[in-house]
Amino acid sequence: RKMPVLPSSPQMQSRLSPYAWVCFSMCVGVMGTALASPLYPLYQQAWGLQPSHITQIFVTYMLGALISLLFLGRLTNRFGFLKVLRMGLIIMTAGVIGSAMAWNAISLGVCRFIIGLASGLITTSASVGMTQLNNKGDLQRAAATTSLTIAFGFGLGPVVGGLMAQWVPHPLVSSYLPPIALSFLGIYALFQIKLPAASEPSFSDAPRLSLKDVLPSISQPRKPFLYHYALGCMAAFSAFGMFSLFAAMAPSFMAKMVPWHGPAVSGLSIGIILFLSAGIQLIARPYATKSVAIVGFFALTATNALLIFNSFAGSTALFVLCVMSMACGHALCNLAGMSIVNKVSKPANRTGLLSTYLVMGYVGTIIPILGMGWLSDHIGLTGALIGFCTCLGLLTALLGMLCLRARVLPIPRN
Repeated sequence: RKMPVLPSSPQMQSRLSPYAWVCFSMCVGVMGTALASPLYPLYQQAWGLQPSHITQIFVTYMLGALISLLFLGRLTNRFGFLKVLRMGLIIMTAGVIGSAMAWNAISLGVCRFIIGLASGLITTSASVGMTQLNNKGDLQRAAATTSLTIAFGFGLGPVVGGLMAQWVPHPLVSSYLPPIALSFLGIYALFQIKLPAASEPSFSDAPRLSLKDVLPSISQPRKPFLYHYALGCMAAFSAFGMFSLFAAMAPSFMAKMVPWHGPAVSGLSIGIILFLSAGIQLIARPYATKSVAIVGFFALTATNALLIFNSFAGSTALFVLCVMSMACGHALCNLAGMSIVNKVSKPANRTGLLSTYLVMGYVGTIIPILGMGWLSDHIGLTGALIGFCTCLGLLTALLGMLCLRARVLPIPRN
């Protein structure tokens, strides 16, 4: 039985394709995940939280996303990307509404966990959908569009949240209103678009849901590509881990590096990193994946070195240079990682390989930032920042050298 179509839906379909609405929904979904970053100092002040509490709240989102990717990754293959994307955006909207109503750290953490679950569903299903709907067959283009959409959505979240928190009353509530409104638009749009029947599995044709469908869906590619896939996963580990430092702790350590303060400043700094990242990915799309990965890893190495030096110098100019280097490293590592996933996968295992890739990214977010939060409580923010940057800087330098030694394989187009 077909769903009734509202009168405005034909105009909607004629103006924007399903591909565009999938991009929009992914952007809105990840916007809700990143919006809270510039609000953490306000929560810290309102509820009397320690730095470790902030990192724990931040990590609850990552745990939710990690669980979603591990246990729900097969749902896209089973039910089709569109059904899973609809469900993910609905869950995301519920989590954002709950965040606006949170009254303490525990309630906010629960909502962030729900948002993380939804984020895993949205990222995986939308990435698969954008690849399927890409009618030009250009895997590099599909990878770049996916990474660019994620980066733009993540950047839009803290910018909107920071600006709202700086000048709008009741910031811990009002800051969430824009993504809620956009999420409702995305949900409505996803229920109006139609796909060819062959491209979406039918509930009636699928076998009953079993335990196998929710077991961890970690995958690996064909043996000749395992080394390259591992480097791609470590690119996600490094880029996600470095960005988590800015997303969770930038409002705290920026106070010593720039003369301006407030949610708008920290939100704009995070947003600028991601907007620059989106632009760099667009520019770097035609270049060879190996070159992109090498430059990306060494850019992250430079970012860590600059942060260590600037923790003593306190220079605004150095911080701006650090932001630019971070944007470059984030962009190129994510672009290289997504390109590798698309190149070494086949349609049958693409969802599993993408989930594994994202799992590595979220592991890179969770472990280092929890360590930094714990160190901040015991040795201070500056010491924790130096320790974090030293470890990640050495790791990215090693990965960059491994990329230099990697052999370029002739990977067929799917």
